[in-house]
Order: sequence, then structure tokens, then C-alpha cells
Amino acid sequence: MKTLQLDGQSLDLSTLEQFLAAPPEQLVLTDTAWERVRAARHLVEEILDSERTVYGINTGFGRLCSERISRAQGKQLQTNLIRSHAAGVGPSLPADDVRTALLLRANTLVQGHSGVREETLQLLLDMLARGVVPEVPAQGSVGASGDLAPLAHVALVVIGEGEARYQGRLMAGGEALAAAGLRPVQLEEKEGLALINGTQFTTALSCTAYVRARRLARTADIACALSTDALLGTDVAFDARLHALRPHPGQVESARNLSRLLAGSPLKESHRDCGRVQDAYALRCSPQVHGATRDAMRYVRGVLECEMNSVTDNPILFPDSGDVLSGGNFHAEPVAMAADVLAIACAELASISERRLERLVNPDLSAGLPAFLASEPGLTSGLMMVQVTAAALVSENKVLCHPACVDSIPTSGNTEDHVSMGMHAARKAQQVVTHVELVLATELLAGYFALGYRKLKTSPVLEAVRARIAARVPAPTGDRPWHKDIKILAQGIREAAFSGVVMELLEDFA
Repeated sequence: MKTLQLDGQSLDLSTLEQFLAAPPEQLVLTDTAWERVRAARHLVEEILDSERTVYGINTGFGRLCSERISRAQGKQLQTNLIRSHAAGVGPSLPADDVRTALLLRANTLVQGHSGVREETLQLLLDMLARGVVPEVPAQGSVGASGDLAPLAHVALVVIGEGEARYQGRLMAGGEALAAAGLRPVQLEEKEGLALINGTQFTTALSCTAYVRARRLARTADIACALSTDALLGTDVAFDARLHALRPHPGQVESARNLSRLLAGSPLKESHRDCGRVQDAYALRCSPQVHGATRDAMRYVRGVLECEMNSVTDNPILFPDSGDVLSGGNFHAEPVAMAADVLAIACAELASISERRLERLVNPDLSAGLPAFLASEPGLTSGLMMVQVTAAALVSENKVLCHPACVDSIPTSGNTEDHVSMGMHAARKAQQVVTHVELVLATELLAGYFALGYRKLKTSPVLEAVRARIAARVPAPTGDRPWHKDIKILAQGIREAAFSGVVMELLEDFA
């Protein structure tokens, strides 16, 4: 992706995934988008010339909205707004989250309802294209009136203040701009508010969590198929006829994936007539559980893609009519609720994965595999503690899955008396996704080891997955610090290393 064109209406998660994987060299706007931006700015100038009192243009903010600001003080008001709202604390957000937030903010400004000048918007686009990444603390937003604090830290760099990273080095914001061949802008009326009043950080963190979660859904099916074959399980429960009678889309997809992953496995065929009637729920019900996650993610995707192309600041300008309306589009409740759902949905992938892992390492449940998959049980402990780690992560997810969106605390002199806690929800969703990556990594590790103890091979597709795992972690020849293997496989999951090879071999792997 050398050039990314923004029109404020067509950004989606697939494009965002490409943007994160290969940053574009240039971001451009359509001619129509530039016309909309100019029209909105013209309306701001008309309001200033007429001396009409309009919130956010020539008044104070929040509880101070009744304070009229003179034309002579307008520019200082915008700078003061940015400085005073940059009150975030805590660890810095990852660069991908910040870059995504910048992209989303630019995409809402191009719709021509915010009133920024062309040069201000162009600077945001140039920062993205040239790799200037503002340093943004993770904490300080309650998700109403938008993500004011984190967005203010971005806006600090726009005016040449704050801090930013450029080519891997943290430096003063103005220095980072200069190093990239850019100059800060002096904000004019309405621009400060237009830069910080919106849901872009809540949405950005939720979007990057979703991109990773989509890979988790595919990897969960792969891990389940490996475990099923290693445990001498049956594919009967994945028969399409069963799922056609309960046709939840995600369930149907997952069952089809599992059937195709196991197709052609000599190991599966070797015990087809063994007399076992049915498998444990962790195997047999995987399409139902994985499928419910997939369907929840469809809802989340719909919310996020709507929000990515929405105007979320306040007040909102309507250049065609000359109206300026104050409302609540900055309230992040839709995204907060979706982020909570995403966390819950992903947590279930880990919950059932850990149960399959338990069956692989427990000699009472593993169909003849060595205890804890140890090379010399007794002398070596094998994956005993790997299962404990997975259990610990699953239990921590249960705490993190308490919904943030049901909480609220009044701010701004009780003017903002109901808030969404959207950033809390999004940050928790990211934590859960990280935990699920690690839990699925433990199952992939155990499935890989377990299949090594079987005399027959698994299916051709799963053999390709085994080869990808083998290229990353050594064979089980004894005990070693397993944390390295888990981290390596989790990184492979994040990079779509295992789902990628399956998608190369199975065109319609969902």
C-alpha cells in the first residue's frame, strides 16, 4: 500500500490491517473531501465574522461554556485547551495504537463537519506518512467528550510541543516534526477542540484488538484440530449436516474449518472403528464455542467500521445549512460495549483451549500419551507447568471480562455526568487478546509434542502447521524453560504464521 486515500466513508478493518502491516508512503484525500473541509472551515470564519456565539468556536469548554472568548483570544484559547487537556498518565500506548488513532482522527475530519483548516489536516496526514508517532499515555480517558487526554497528547505534537518518536527515537515533538521535514501549526478557532473531541483512541485500541482477535479465531480451529487428532478424537461432531440444523454462521464456519483441517489424516482413519461413541465437550463442542466467538466478532466489526467512518466531535458543523449543532456523538458507549463483547468472546477461545490442553497432558485423559507429554516422566516434568500457566491466564481473563461499559463516574463539574469507560474496555480487550494468544500457544505446543508420540501422520494441512511450529521451537527432547517456546508461538499467532499457511492451502478457510 504505497498510497492510502481517505474519503471519510470507506475505511474498514481490512484496510486498517494493511495499513498496520505496511505503512503507506502517502496519505491523500479525494477532491470532494478537500471541498468538504474547506466548506466547514468557511462556516467557522463566517461565524467569527458575525460574532455569533457558538460553543467551541468562541466560548470556553465543558462547564466553562458560558464564558465568551473574544476574537483576539481565540488562538490562545485553542493552545490552552491542548495544553490543559494533556493530562494523561501511565505507560505509553504502542505505536500501532497511536498511528491508528491518528488515521481515524484524520478520517473523521475529512468529512467536513469539524472546521479544521487544510494545513492542520495535512500535517496529520504527513505525520502518518513520515512516521512521526506522538508519545501518548494510556490512562486518562473516561470515554465521554471523547478521548480528550490521549488526543490532546497527539495535538501537542501538532503544535510543536509534547513528545514523539521518529525513526525509533523519543524526542521533543517539535524536534520530531523538524527531523521529518515538517513544521507545527498555530491552531485557530475550533481546531483544538476538533483535534481532541472524539472516540478515536477507544476505537483504535478496539480495532487493533479486533485485528489480532480475527487471527485468534482461525488459530483456535487449527489448535483444536491438532489436539483432536493427537487425542484420537473423531470428526463426526463436525459433520456439516449437524450444523445445518443449528445454522449460526460462526458455528457452521468453524465446523467446516475443522472438517477440512482433519481431512486426509491417516491417524484419524486408523481409529475410526475404535468403538468410542463421542468425545469430551472440549473437542466435540468446539464449533459451537468457537462459532459463538466468531458471531460476536461480527457484531464488533460492524460497530467498529461504523465508528471508523463517523463524525464524533462536538459541536458539529453543517456547511450546507449553516447550522452548528451540539450533541453527544463523542460518547463512546457503542464502542465500549463492543470492546467488552470482544473481550468476552475471545476469553472463551482460551477457556476451551485450556481444557483441550489438560486432556493432552493428563495421562488419565490423553489416550495413551505420556504423562504431561514428558520425554522421561518422573525424571522430566514435561508440560505440567505449561498447563498451570494456561489455567492462570484463563482465570485472569475472568476478572478482565467484567464489563467496563456498565461503570460511570461524573466529571467536568458534573456536566459530563454519564461516561462510557470506553478506553478501559478497549485496554482490557487488548489484555485478554494477549492472554488468549499465549493460551493458544500452549495448546499448539502440546499438540505438536503429542502428535510426535503417535506413529502415524496427521492430515497434510496439519502437517504443514507442524512444520511451521517445528521451525520455531525445538523437539521435546527433555525439560527446558518453556516460557521461550510459549512466547515464540504466541508471536507466530500474532503474525498469522499458522493461520497463514492454512489459508495458503485451503482457499476458503474462514
